[in-house]
Amino acid sequence: MKRVKAACICQTLHFLLKEDLGHDYAVRCVQHEVEQYKKDLERKNTRYKILEETEQADGSIVIKIIKQYNSSPVGNYLD
Repeated sequence: MKRVKAACICQTLHFLLKEDLGHDYAVRCVQHEVEQYKKDLERKNTRYKILEETEQADGSIVIKIIKQYNSSPVGNYLD
């Protein structure tokens, strides 16, 4: 028998600009999408740690994140 003692998932997320919008508006939309993503993590009580958040030359945003996998304990992954 096995049990998960600790589990996290490491992701690199690229929030892309929507092509059918004006550039400035598309950049604002991406910034809003990133903030909404963070709020959703908080709302769902998902433990996470953002390792890196980088705005690209085109205005898109890349986030490297470690977050809780399902409702598993996170052990020392987020220390």
